[in-house]
Amino acid sequence: MSTAALLRLASPALPIGAFAWSGGLEGAIEEGLVTPATAPRWLEDVLLLGHARWDAPVLWRLLHEDGAAFDAWNARYFASRETRELRLETTQLGLALTRLLRELGHDLPPVECPTLPAAWALASRCWDIAPPDSLTAWLVATLEGQLAVLQKALPLGQTAAQRLFSALMPTLEEAQRLACALPDAALSSSLPGLALLSSRHETQYSRLFRS
Repeated sequence: MSTAALLRLASPALPIGAFAWSGGLEGAIEEGLVTPATAPRWLEDVLLLGHARWDAPVLWRLLHEDGAAFDAWNARYFASRETRELRLETTQLGLALTRLLRELGHDLPPVECPTLPAAWALASRCWDIAPPDSLTAWLVATLEGQLAVLQKALPLGQTAAQRLFSALMPTLEEAQRLACALPDAALSSSLPGLALLSSRHETQYSRLFRS
């Protein structure tokens, strides 16, 4: 595996439009649930109760599966997106990444409505990125994306964002450990508060992000 390929996949400069989405965070900021004081707890909860128990374990499975099993996990992930915005976020980013891979000359298997985790897994195979490294890149990119939202919408200063990143490094490690260890029966995609915020964001009067 090339280190450059790993950094490329995790880079915010990857041209798939991830910067346009907040994953429900902008709605939480608008309603006063996320402030400079509460942002660390919010991000920790999203990582450990959300990504570590659903998004990342699904990605972990997609990194190891192909054929019908791959398609089934992709479909399950799509079904777990509770709101219109969350569905659009994962499908538009997934389509953008698979389109990029094809434009770069990679031959991809047909996947109906590829979600972002499915497209991420395909990119990891195309670029010869090992599953553990790909999972790390996913979690780091997720946290960096949320920090970018905080810098624009709170706003949060760049140095403060880096301090927050440092404080959450143990959380990232715990999220990766959980994602690799949880059996299928222990996976959970339920974050009802985030889903409610996402649904209200659809009609939010003023907003910077698409979710």
